[in-house]
Amino acid sequence: MRKYIYINDIDSVESKNFAVVIVPWVVDNHYDGRNSQSRLDEIKGLVNSIQLNIVYDEIINIRSYRSSTLIGRGHIEKLRSIIAEKKINIAIFDTRLSPIQQRNLERELDCKVIDRTALILDIFGDRAHTREGVLQVELAHLQYQRSRLVRSWTHLERQRGGFGFMGGPGETQIEADRRLIDERITRLKKDLEQVRRTRQLHRKARRKVPFPIVALVGYTNAGKSTLFNTLTGASVHVQNQLFATLDPTMRKVGLPSGKTIILSDTVGFISDLPTELIAAFRATLEEISEADIILHVRDISHPETNQQRRDVFAVLNMMVKDGILGENWRSSTIEVLNKIDLVDQTIMSQTYNNIIGVSALKGKNLDLLMARIDQQLFESMEKITYSIDIIDGSAIAWLYDHGKILERIDEEQVIHLTVNLSPTNRARFEQLYPY
Repeated sequence: MRKYIYINDIDSVESKNFAVVIVPWVVDNHYDGRNSQSRLDEIKGLVNSIQLNIVYDEIINIRSYRSSTLIGRGHIEKLRSIIAEKKINIAIFDTRLSPIQQRNLERELDCKVIDRTALILDIFGDRAHTREGVLQVELAHLQYQRSRLVRSWTHLERQRGGFGFMGGPGETQIEADRRLIDERITRLKKDLEQVRRTRQLHRKARRKVPFPIVALVGYTNAGKSTLFNTLTGASVHVQNQLFATLDPTMRKVGLPSGKTIILSDTVGFISDLPTELIAAFRATLEEISEADIILHVRDISHPETNQQRRDVFAVLNMMVKDGILGENWRSSTIEVLNKIDLVDQTIMSQTYNNIIGVSALKGKNLDLLMARIDQQLFESMEKITYSIDIIDGSAIAWLYDHGKILERIDEEQVIHLTVNLSPTNRARFEQLYPY
């Protein structure tokens, strides 16, 4: 049971059995190589993932968006007739609607209207299970809803009486409601800041037993969780639906060299990911910034796999601008082309240093992937020499456990160790043992 109220969400609809899905498609726009049918398939997948029964869907070709209703009068009249005939109670538009457009469309269509952002927020609300995830989704939803109070509430023009004996008009309902939301947003931000501090403590603890971190990122439903489970033997929830995984999960995995890594499964990305969610999930995305290697998992069988790649990279580049991720993330990224069992095998007959075709479900080429992770960790290592007190056994053991010893010279009081370390491990060692 949610402890907060979504003002405009799907749960306010009495029945969730009937829905209409509309994809407004501006003709003559190229949409970065996408096509309208793929967009329709994706939004229908989102709708189906929350058990809404789609009884009608349509791609509406328009010349340009209307500021008042998004679509033209003819399309509105057609949709109103269909909605009335089929007794549809919710219309979902695959775009971001302004508050005015949403209000006008609800009046014209006489049913609940939500946009792509609200739909994704509702899905995230259903899928978040950890305290952090619930807080992040609530914050994102309240930020989204704040500007829509005037659209959604029917009692907003009422006024409350003033306080004390000064007289004069009281606080309007919309002002009171906005104030309450602002207070809740402030509280959520404080709670999330505490979550971030807790995560920083966890990261500090991991540095004391520092294994390289490998983070899985990719478009939603690309197979990240399946790959995670296959490599780790874990049982992270896997389902053929969008956003099946929200809360990050970590497991230790052994490499062919005998080294150990921490593999992290993260939330999937999607085109037009609401900016509210990108901001709210900062604490989760910060896990990517800690990674020594990023595995970008792609569904190579998807007809728009290249467009999905651009969407993922756009979010990662946004993280760079926000200071969450370092600018050199591309050099530490391995492209994992998943689901090669569903495509022409001749296409995937070759593997390259930073591109490896696998089938997470069938277990194909996973040995090559693990070997590549091993190789990349080794290639990123820096050669450095430390002079360590002979009595400091923990520092010496640390270097043996997390680096490759190239040379050792023992003197009476000092041991000189020349070692290969990854940049991350070098920083961790020098933080723990300031030699």
